[in-house]
Amino acid sequence: MLESDVAKDIQNAVDRRFDDQVAFTSALVGFPSTRGNEATAQDFMADAMGARGLTVDRWKLDVDDFKHLPGFSPGVIDYGNSFNVVGAWRPERPKGRGLILNGHIDVVPEGPLDMWDTPPYEARRDGDRLYGRGAGDMKAGLVSCLFAYDALCEAGYRPSGNVFVQSVIEEECTGNGALACLARGYRADAAIIPEPSGDALVAAQTGTIWLQITVKGHPVHASRATEGFNAIKAAYVLINALEDLEAKWNGEKDQHKHHSGHHHPINFNIGRIAGGDWPASVPAWCTFDLRAAIFADDDIHQRARELEDFIQAAAAQDRHMSNRPPDIVYQGFMAEGFALSDMENAAAPISLLGDCHEKVYGTALQESVIAGTTDARFFGLYANTPALVYGPRAVDVHGFNEWVNLESVRKSTQAIALFMADWCGLDKV
Repeated sequence: MLESDVAKDIQNAVDRRFDDQVAFTSALVGFPSTRGNEATAQDFMADAMGARGLTVDRWKLDVDDFKHLPGFSPGVIDYGNSFNVVGAWRPERPKGRGLILNGHIDVVPEGPLDMWDTPPYEARRDGDRLYGRGAGDMKAGLVSCLFAYDALCEAGYRPSGNVFVQSVIEEECTGNGALACLARGYRADAAIIPEPSGDALVAAQTGTIWLQITVKGHPVHASRATEGFNAIKAAYVLINALEDLEAKWNGEKDQHKHHSGHHHPINFNIGRIAGGDWPASVPAWCTFDLRAAIFADDDIHQRARELEDFIQAAAAQDRHMSNRPPDIVYQGFMAEGFALSDMENAAAPISLLGDCHEKVYGTALQESVIAGTTDARFFGLYANTPALVYGPRAVDVHGFNEWVNLESVRKSTQAIALFMADWCGLDKV
């Protein structure tokens, strides 16, 4: 472990710059970096990395570079304006272990503006709360990567090992941004992803499959509605049936060691639906998007087949859909689950993070199992790199009036800075 005076210097350095950190986070929230609109926010991050003396790598994603790799998911938006940014610190004579600090710049859509108390892309501070879309998920965590590095520099040190600060796109729909970093050759001995984990370490996470299902109807004039086939009503037949499959999978949780203690690990979500062309016409089509979770130790392809078979079997029970089966398309997440605790080389970084957390918080580091997915799977499953998902407390992520707890941000930044110092080693400037 670090000498106590060095650790204290680093913690104090975080505190001295924390007002700047909050201001930087607020500015980053001001970029409406929904999928396809991340470029200006990435420019902001690239400039900040360059100002710190990091070597900046900003590149446009090309699907041909990574579509052949394990973990690839079919994209939903063209990559024509999609950029990753990595800021690299490489000492002349590396002596310590390498570290990746990874966060995503993309945020989910904000929804109806009149349902927010204040504009979602105008960060608002209220005591220890910072409000705004992406404040919690996960711009505060992404910024903490930079300011943890700053704290080492402010205290008069530089890491003795390579440090790669990654600002990636598309975590919210495929994870291909993180995959593109692996394809570009970025490797280290451990990774930290400061998602809003509630000051806890994520020990396991579910996987995710996205499906788009289209039901085809038979349009007639509404005055003869009983003679047609209403695709919207048929879609709801399938949606209701999927609740049974969700319950069945949750009933299997005791067979999956990482999720047996979770009250409801498997969630199916109908996230979007559209159909029909005219109020006075029986709708000829209806399309809905399904997000289905799977267990950390599931075979994703087997689960995908089970989903397809179930949907088609439910359709076959309907007299109209039996003759015109729904179309099923995969787009977006095809993400395997991941359990950090299954990795043999995870013990050392987990132990170190626990020590750093306890030094800052005064309490033991807790572990959690989440019913969502993160980019940790890429590092853990495909690069044999323990990925520690560890970050601040946030509320209403993906919802209205999203906010992050700033005291939690300050402390988690300190813990990450201490981890970096110990894991990578320090060179005195």
